[in-house]
Amino acid sequence: MDISVIVPLYNEAESLPVLYEWIVRVMNENKFSYEVIFVNDGSTDESWDVIQKLKEDNSVHGICFRRNYGKSAALYCGFKAAKGDVVITMDADLQDSPDEIPELYRMIKEDGYDLVSGWKQKRYDNKLTKNLPSKLFNATARKVTGIQLHDMNCGLKAYRNEVVKNIEVFSEMHRYIPYLAKNAGFTKIGEKVVQHRKREFGVSKFGLNRFVNGYLDLMTLWFLNKFGKQPMHFFGLIGSLMFVLGFIAIVVVGALKLHALTTGVHAMLVANSPYFHLAILMMILGCMLFLAGFLGELIIRNSQSRNDYLIREII
Repeated sequence: MDISVIVPLYNEAESLPVLYEWIVRVMNENKFSYEVIFVNDGSTDESWDVIQKLKEDNSVHGICFRRNYGKSAALYCGFKAAKGDVVITMDADLQDSPDEIPELYRMIKEDGYDLVSGWKQKRYDNKLTKNLPSKLFNATARKVTGIQLHDMNCGLKAYRNEVVKNIEVFSEMHRYIPYLAKNAGFTKIGEKVVQHRKREFGVSKFGLNRFVNGYLDLMTLWFLNKFGKQPMHFFGLIGSLMFVLGFIAIVVVGALKLHALTTGVHAMLVANSPYFHLAILMMILGCMLFLAGFLGELIIRNSQSRNDYLIREII
């Protein structure tokens, strides 16, 4: 099979028939063998009824969650079910154009990309609430991940099948699928300018909180990539430095007190010195961080996935 199209959706009943007809037209014009996987993320409208009607076509597959789990969960299940050599993801709101599919497919198959992400260079969203925060978000993501994509969170993407079978999308990590792919060893990541269309039906399902959550998730992924297998290298180092600095501070405070006693100069009690309490606090925090790293190492060493490595080829 050439292409698997995965469409995660939540309350998009009006858009689905139009989107499906558009996808079918593009596939037939280019003579692709294909499947369309609709993942209904707990919709409360008639979305699942529409998908069941579309199921009369054997190229349609549907997955229906009992409740709303989020886009990452929908993509994870869609990736597990995908059988096509190239996997295309797109949103169900008709803001992504299926006319982009042939070129995305070509970039994967002929240019050899592992992943191609869409770039909505000209957007029709609200500039204040979406465009500006999105630019700041993407600038930060480029700096942290080292992946030079203008729109990392674009829903329109193409993947080599091997990529989607070797990454795990969870929580709200769908924003950083290119980073997950890079961490898994799929480094040939490209970008294509794609058409962005105005929403025809319904309303956006994402609020401003996605930007706050996005930054937190980015920090989580960065930490897991750097220290996920060796937590002691992070917590142990910082904890040891804090303990040593606290110990040195206590020695200095004690030495100053002894010097005052030997020279007959009046000095406050060591226990009344703020520097003494700060030094003790640093030593305690240092011990706690070191123990956090030690416990993290124990957990990692007992994890079932501690020796999971992605092998590219065996000869």
